[in-house]
Amino acid sequence: MSARRFILLFFAFVISLHYLSTVLLRNRAYSLPSLSQLRGHLGLSNSNVVHNTTAVAALYTHDLVVDTSIRANATFVFLCRNTDLEGAVRSIQQMEDRFNRHHGYPWVLLNEEPFTPEFKERIKVLTSGPVHFGQIPHEHWFQPDWIDEGQAKAGRLRMMGLGIIYAGSVPYRNMCRFNSGFFFQHELLKPYRYYWRVEPGVKFFCDVTYDPFKFMETNNKTYGFTISLVEWEPTIPTLWSAVKEFMANNPEYVNPDNAMKFLSDDNGNSYNLCHFWSNFEIADLDFWRGEAYQKFFEFLDSKGGFYYERWGDAPVHSIAASLFLRKDQLHFFRDIGYRHDPFQHCPSGNEWYKGRCACDPNDSFDYAPNSCLSKYDELYR
Repeated sequence: MSARRFILLFFAFVISLHYLSTVLLRNRAYSLPSLSQLRGHLGLSNSNVVHNTTAVAALYTHDLVVDTSIRANATFVFLCRNTDLEGAVRSIQQMEDRFNRHHGYPWVLLNEEPFTPEFKERIKVLTSGPVHFGQIPHEHWFQPDWIDEGQAKAGRLRMMGLGIIYAGSVPYRNMCRFNSGFFFQHELLKPYRYYWRVEPGVKFFCDVTYDPFKFMETNNKTYGFTISLVEWEPTIPTLWSAVKEFMANNPEYVNPDNAMKFLSDDNGNSYNLCHFWSNFEIADLDFWRGEAYQKFFEFLDSKGGFYYERWGDAPVHSIAASLFLRKDQLHFFRDIGYRHDPFQHCPSGNEWYKGRCACDPNDSFDYAPNSCLSKYDELYR
């Protein structure tokens, strides 16, 4: 090899090395390869410098390839409408930047109507994993024919008089019922075991430097949350009486090591209104698919409270998880910074630094009035 050609190849190698260093350092989850590894990728030997342009081009095409073999069987679940596009874009961009760009987990987006081409295009460009767009079956979304609309309307008007949010909204009640009893039955979710629920316009403040899905799987956790609070009692006046009736008729479903103390201050006689805010959930789909929860939802649904009152999926999910699971199967994700207006959870201490959190650690709902985190803490004292 001539000296001139060797010098040109050497400079080409240096430029390639500099470029690869820049690309790889974008992603802190990956370490820079050794010189011998880099030579192998580029087709270079120690004795003879050979520039393999095909190998270089393959490494240049995109950010690093994600190893999907170590992922859990999990997906994100996103219920939204076409009008939620801007909020959906913001939420998904943050989730990808803060966590999923390192893992490439898939997304499942569900809508009562078909998604528009623009919506799909705007979402697909953001995600590191595959995206599936699905339509909710009519029978899983709309108010059932057996509901007495006169009674339902009277309930809505009564709540409107009290100034309750979404008091007059039937679509909101459709959503609560769907999230309570049907989302996990959707065809697009059948292949998956775990899910992370995301909603339009939420914020993720911190880098998630581990895989919460794998954490759930490895530690036998079933339901994870970030914010807990009290429900507005006028929206669920008869819910707890229905729960007590179900427990009395089906005692075999109540776990002996349950979290009743999170729900009740008098051993189940009354409901203290505490629940996990279900707009953030990382949970096991098999729990909702199981016999105990299926029987529970069917019983509640038969009471009509989703429409005659305004039963939310948050208290329904929370009551079921607290009663049918062992208390150690619940998990507070204290290291995941999250906001759904008007409340937020911001980590503190080392977790705040480690996550490069963009929130104020002094601004967190954790132990504010109407937070139920102290009730959760009492489960483990």
